[in-house]
Amino acid sequence: MAKSKYQRQKLFVVNQFYPPDYAPTGQLIHELVEHLGKRGHCIRVFTGQPGYAFNNELASPLQRFHNVIVQRTRATRIWSKRIRGKTVNGLLFFIRTAPHLLKHLQKRDILLLTTAPPFLPILGYLVHLLIGVPYVCILYDVYPDVAQTLGVVSPHHWVVKLWDWLNLLTWNRANKIIVLSQTMKEQILSKHPHLNQKIQIISNWADPNWIVPLDKSKNWFAQEHGLTKKFTILYSGNMGRCHDMDTILKTAKELENEPFQFVFIGGGAKYESSKKTVREWGIDNCLFLPYQERRVLPLSLTACDLSLVSIEEGMCGVVAPSKLYSVLATGRPVAIICDFSCFLPEIVKKIKCGATFANGNSLELAQFIREMANNPELAQSMGEAGRNYLVSHCSLETIAKQYVEALGISARSPKIEPVPSSVPVQVR
Repeated sequence: MAKSKYQRQKLFVVNQFYPPDYAPTGQLIHELVEHLGKRGHCIRVFTGQPGYAFNNELASPLQRFHNVIVQRTRATRIWSKRIRGKTVNGLLFFIRTAPHLLKHLQKRDILLLTTAPPFLPILGYLVHLLIGVPYVCILYDVYPDVAQTLGVVSPHHWVVKLWDWLNLLTWNRANKIIVLSQTMKEQILSKHPHLNQKIQIISNWADPNWIVPLDKSKNWFAQEHGLTKKFTILYSGNMGRCHDMDTILKTAKELENEPFQFVFIGGGAKYESSKKTVREWGIDNCLFLPYQERRVLPLSLTACDLSLVSIEEGMCGVVAPSKLYSVLATGRPVAIICDFSCFLPEIVKKIKCGATFANGNSLELAQFIREMANNPELAQSMGEAGRNYLVSHCSLETIAKQYVEALGISARSPKIEPVPSSVPVQVR
């Protein structure tokens, strides 16, 4: 009997964003569940319609592929580019998720909740009290610490105190708390040292079989945007409040009369303000492009000679950039902009894949760019070192095994439940 119950166990994943939305958390969840589904794990995903960065089209309300069912609640796109709008949309998703979990979860299942929206893990605690389902939290960002560090709310505000209390209730009952870096773990332990044994560090990843090194001369994306002639520096992804764009823009200003091209691909709170700054300065070495379709990512990421990753000063303990791992897969060197208490400088130094620069140090970053342009052999060796590290330590295959262990799930699952014929299904 025990064996039969174990075989029927499902992994139930909840995240507000999922492809075709461009949100990094949704992309990561998609890659993880697709990988696990192919290997026999029975998975159900509950998510929202595209609401982070999206086209106008709605996604299919129900999808099925391998052993995975993805169900989307109706669209919530109220002021989706503003903080208040994102909060409202997150609350609506939270409210819609609760009855869905109560309807579909069973005691033998494992519930995996992310911080998209930030208060979503609280549902794990509530559902656990009601029906006893075990749950695991993935903390992509540490809240309310992010809001405090950005100065959005005071550490003494009642909302912060309530949120901290709810976090403690949630984390105490969780089977595991997954964080992305040692600095994030230390951030939590500074408040709750008793959680040490529950916290597991599992880094993000990239698939080196999907993103592979490609010369710009053979890359249609680079050719289409005129990036083959000049040494190209790329920033790809969210340009949000947690990302240091000022240092990058000042570096572009420093190099405005030299043969360098800066490319910014993505969106976020600082996207339009960065474009405005470039216009006001009158520099013409910056190209801004919107988020690209997922299928284009292997080409857009390799349409450069050097990639950038940046975090605002003081943010490393509360956020962890996922873009680093995709950069490593490209075989390009990387320049990191962050404070040196972050976990990123240690990684870069260990694998010799680039260099790290303090926030505001645009002069040294500009000099590093010149060095990479003048020494292509060194740039190539750094890029190869980064890719070799990714393949051996942070590939999707490697990280998925760590998730399987942390979640305690088995691939000996039944076939996924049949999808009702009355519901439209997109098969992949």
